[in-house]
Amino acid sequence: LGLLYAVLRVPVRLRDGLAAVTMFLSTLTPKFYFALTVTSSFISGLIFVFEWWHFRKYGTSFIEQVSVSHLRPLIGGAENSPPAPAAFPAGENETSRQNMPECKVWRNPLNLFRGAEYSRYMWVTGKEPLTYYDMNLSAQDHQTFFTCDTDALRPSDTVMQKAWRERNPQARIKAAYQALELNNDCATAYVLLAEEEATTIVDAEKYFKQALKAGEMIYRKSQNCHSQSPQHEAQLRRDTNVLVYVKRRLAMCARKLGRIREAVKMMRDLMKEFPLLSMLNIHENLLEALLELQAYADVQAVLAKYDDISLPKSAAICYTAALLKARAVSERFSPETASKRGLSTAEINAVEAIHRAVEFNPHVPKYLLEMKSLVLPPEHILKRGDSEAVAYAFFHLQHWKRIEGALNLLHCTWEGTFRMIPYPLEKGHLFYPYPSCTETADRELLPTFHEVSVYPQKELPFFIHFTAGLCSFSAMLALLTHQFPELMVIFAKACSGTLLSPFIFTMEHTGDLLLSSPWHQLT
Repeated sequence: LGLLYAVLRVPVRLRDGLAAVTMFLSTLTPKFYFALTVTSSFISGLIFVFEWWHFRKYGTSFIEQVSVSHLRPLIGGAENSPPAPAAFPAGENETSRQNMPECKVWRNPLNLFRGAEYSRYMWVTGKEPLTYYDMNLSAQDHQTFFTCDTDALRPSDTVMQKAWRERNPQARIKAAYQALELNNDCATAYVLLAEEEATTIVDAEKYFKQALKAGEMIYRKSQNCHSQSPQHEAQLRRDTNVLVYVKRRLAMCARKLGRIREAVKMMRDLMKEFPLLSMLNIHENLLEALLELQAYADVQAVLAKYDDISLPKSAAICYTAALLKARAVSERFSPETASKRGLSTAEINAVEAIHRAVEFNPHVPKYLLEMKSLVLPPEHILKRGDSEAVAYAFFHLQHWKRIEGALNLLHCTWEGTFRMIPYPLEKGHLFYPYPSCTETADRELLPTFHEVSVYPQKELPFFIHFTAGLCSFSAMLALLTHQFPELMVIFAKACSGTLLSPFIFTMEHTGDLLLSSPWHQLT
């Protein structure tokens, strides 16, 4: 009976509560409504600013992210959000990437020298040009390229094996000198000193020449005994990697020091000597050097070999092909003339080549047209991503500027690509749909002071619109309350009365029904 009494008294209590609320609202002054609207506007404004900052920095809504990550599991929702994009070390096997090959991170073929270029930039600007994630990938590459199972048999290689794992640059340099004390012909020690201790390209070249001398001697020894055991075969692979790396970096030193023809010869010889190492993309170094020589016929010959449907593409391949076709028509190209008489066959080919390049990597044109500022390229790039665009434009912008009218043709035609692929994440035109993981990986590869280019542009999340509207509406109410306090009080009471009237009506009739029922006699 007690429980039944309590249940039957609930509607009566609700009716009394609503009557008390109505009485309380009728006694509120204009100052209260003004303070309420100002506070609401201030809080919603803070939430809006934080949401906007979080979206600009991370590309997602904080409220939406918290809702999906924490609240949905609590209320029993299924966790069906896509997995975070993974970034794979350069040179990893195709089979290990499974369903996300587009998120593979590649080593930048034209990456700069840490000591002679990256460190000098940091000394001048005080900004760290490389991210921890990028340097960690380089450390993994060094351990893959420059170590093997037989290193334990040689004290100098054992020291270098630890050096490549060391995070502190000074500790790595100290370990390299220790390895040279144990063995003056330790090629990998010279490589580390050339990359990290040398403060100029000239000093780096001296170290690489010493590494070449030691590496060639070790490589010949490994060739003579590589068939003896699997361990010797692994050592030969390691010594081959060291030799190829050193020769490539020597060619890059020659290119940076202005000995371009020497650099081209070294790259051609390296590609002939080791034709199976095409995954190192040495042809991209060759393309850049040939463009500097303005040897466009030789550039076309390289493209004829590597711009093949069966080979992986890159921004260097696609945009260099577009540059050569633009070169044939850019000097005489005029958008006004083309709109009157139409495009010629050569102009159509050039425009199609530009559209093809832009579809592959839509971030590059803004850097070539200097609509976005450049930073030093990272040591690793994501194909079709902003990191690849930065790396390409950093080295190739000068080649586009050298050809008269090439940038003008690019400026007039590149945006037409997006009309051909209105839904790039769902369907491509000449390539696969644009990968959705590039933004996350690029934010890990590029420094924090660089504004990452995002394609396609994301729509603002719902909660940014909601908090902006709430902030604006609250501010407007606060202003009206301050200017017209009496009218706004009447308006607020009318609104609250209208909103509460259905509940009051329901409670009153429920109470009357209960009072006239037999249950009232029982209670």
